[in-house]
Amino acid sequence: MTGDKPETKGQPGIPAAALFGLCPQCGAKGLFVGAAQFASACKACGLDYTRFNVGDGPAAFLTMVIGALVVGLAFWVEVTFHPPLWLHAVLWIPFVAVTTLWGLRVSKAALLAAEYQRRASEAGGGDVRKD
Repeated sequence: MTGDKPETKGQPGIPAAALFGLCPQCGAKGLFVGAAQFASACKACGLDYTRFNVGDGPAAFLTMVIGALVVGLAFWVEVTFHPPLWLHAVLWIPFVAVTTLWGLRVSKAALLAAEYQRRASEAGGGDVRKD
């Protein structure tokens, strides 16, 4: 570490870590073990992902954003094309599933990378990470 700046060699930025599921410490792939579930630790550098508290904020935010987007698009499709009800189901159910899953992965990874880069910890913990 030089001065007040932490060492960032090999560490991806928040956008790269979020989009590609990279470890915020070493940049290795493998942040997730499931669709939107974090691995317990990085296989390359051993960073413990369980110590980060991402919480349910991304899910609540995505529910509102994707819900509003789908309602607006479905209304536009209905008014413009008048498709049958089954076509709405075929269009919007997969759209909601894919965008929600992708959005959860990206937003959870972004929050974890931001917590790592800002050395965040639980309230009252002094916000000092012990590596």
